[in-house]
Order: sequence, then structure tokens, then C-alpha cells
Amino acid sequence: MKTLLMSLIIMTMNFQMPKLPYAENALEPVISKQTIEFHYGKHLQNYVNTLNTLVEGTEFAGKYLEYVVVNCPEGPMYNNAGQVLNHTLYFLQFNPKPKHNEPQGKLAEAINRDFGSFEKFKEEFNTASTSLFGSGWAWLSVDKAGKLQITKETNGGNPIRKGLKPLLGFDVWEHSYYLDYQNRRADHIKALWSIIDWDVVGGRL
Repeated sequence: MKTLLMSLIIMTMNFQMPKLPYAENALEPVISKQTIEFHYGKHLQNYVNTLNTLVEGTEFAGKYLEYVVVNCPEGPMYNNAGQVLNHTLYFLQFNPKPKHNEPQGKLAEAINRDFGSFEKFKEEFNTASTSLFGSGWAWLSVDKAGKLQITKETNGGNPIRKGLKPLLGFDVWEHSYYLDYQNRRADHIKALWSIIDWDVVGGRL
């Protein structure tokens, strides 16, 4: 009976919303409660709901999210799976009162090695975030050799598709900042650095 119950749970397993580790207003003034309500509560919820509908009855039903992002074909399923993964990483990397204002330990060492300094890394990441045309994401990732890379992904793209492991992501879709910053994407990007939980990001390395 127990085995049958576990089988039913696995068969009906679906993708869930990540639980925010902070209150909806905790990131103000960098990210307002209103933006969290729309960005997390509506946009991400829609991606999760749509993905669950799209995978039902396919070979990707019951698979891990990362597996779906890496292996599903281009199209609606990939777009929604990518956005669920992207936003999960995104919302969980923030802290209203982070313990550190810059990377620590192995991540700090890797950034200094591959970019020269934390400030140089921030400059490159800011440039990637502000120069991406249209909607998409800027990512700090690590390759299989341990080298850090900054990539720009359009729409719902995630570097895991290219064999990289994403560590830090900035969302530059307008819905992530327009209520708070209107068209001032650069100001939004600059403000995000103050709420990055470097312990979370470093733990992904």
C-alpha cells in the first residue's frame, strides 16, 4: 500500500512556486511590495501553472525542472520551464539584510581570479544587464572546469542549457522593475546589489 501511495505521489508530482524567504515588502525600496505581488505572485505563478499544463501527458511529466529546461525542445514548454527556473533562482538570491555586501570564500576567490576584482566583475555584469536588447537575463555561471562566465540570455533562456551552472541572475524583463523604476533599467540593476545574499549565491558554486 505504501509503495502504491509513493508511486501515485511521483506520478502526480508537479512544479511548485518557490517559497519566499522574506516578506513581500521586505525588499523595499529596492523592489516594492507591489512589484513582488505582480512579478512573483502573478507572472511566476502563471509560468508555473502553464508549465504544469504543458508537461502533462508528455515524457517530461514528473521530471525535475532542470531536466526539462535542458532537454525539452524550443517552444512554449522550454520558455515556461526556463522562466520557472530563472525566477526560482532569482527570488531566492535576495535578502533584505544580507550578512555580506560582497562575495566571500571560494566565490570571492573565483571572481578575483576570473575578473580581476569584485568591482570589475560588477562593471561587466552591469554592462551585460543594461545592454541586453529587449527582454531576458544576465547570468553569472560556472563551467565544468570551474571558470566563471557572464552570459546574456534572451527571453526565458538559462545557461544550464549550455552546460553551465547558474549562480546569480538579474531579470531585465520590464515587469521586474517598471513599476518601481519605469524605464531606468540601469538604476534598478545598480540597486539590486544591495540585497544580494552572497551566502546563497556562494552556496550554488
